[in-house]
Amino acid sequence: MSERVLAGAEPFGADGGPDGVLLLHGFTGSPASLRPFATHYAGLGLSVRLPRLPGHGTSPADLARRTWPEWAAEVERAHDELRARCDRVVVLGQSFGAALAVHLAAERPADVHGLALLSPYLYDARLLALPVLRHVRRAARGVGDDIARPGVSELAYHEIPVPALVQLAAFLRIARADLPRVRAPALVFRPGADHVIPRSNPERVFRALGSARKELVDCPRSYHVISLDHDAEMVRERVLELFSPPPDERPAPDRG
Repeated sequence: MSERVLAGAEPFGADGGPDGVLLLHGFTGSPASLRPFATHYAGLGLSVRLPRLPGHGTSPADLARRTWPEWAAEVERAHDELRARCDRVVVLGQSFGAALAVHLAAERPADVHGLALLSPYLYDARLLALPVLRHVRRAARGVGDDIARPGVSELAYHEIPVPALVQLAAFLRIARADLPRVRAPALVFRPGADHVIPRSNPERVFRALGSARKELVDCPRSYHVISLDHDAEMVRERVLELFSPPPDERPAPDRG
């Protein structure tokens, strides 16, 4: 029996023009964290997919039953929908969604036109304790809603099932190995403060990316969930730059 999806945590999709954006939310979060981005891009006429990762936006018990191949498969399914109608697809991932985006870009280099990684989460030495933790605890404390802006929520869980953390750790190992294989132009967004993941993640991800065209962008007024925070508008607009060729590849102005 399928679990009831929480109000506000539903996936989102819109069919627009030949440019598409795939948005991927974080671990234990939901599409609520990226819905403002999704509706904004749809309003601009882009084709948009914002999937709900299996086990998210329902209950911690549902998440505990899920495996990382299910998450990767849902990302591929949503990406395939966009590629079937779009000439170019930019993939935006936040937190763990950034790890999923990196994996997709490494596996399908010809199908990912650009990468936007918000507070990317690929490195965490705390996960080394899982072999012990999985035998002594069933759940860890939740880490949602790390947002400087008051009054908004990503609809994240208040607890994290340890079996889901095991799946998370297994996938992060894969995504870290994928980083040098990425070739898509990339923007890596770094929050001013992060109370959820090790602060070094954005810079480490930026250094390891194989992309020739990449930029580390500071979001000084934001915490971990950048998409719902004070720098969100700036980030939304910078992501659109990934649809444009770099300056040295743009046609010269006609001076005739």
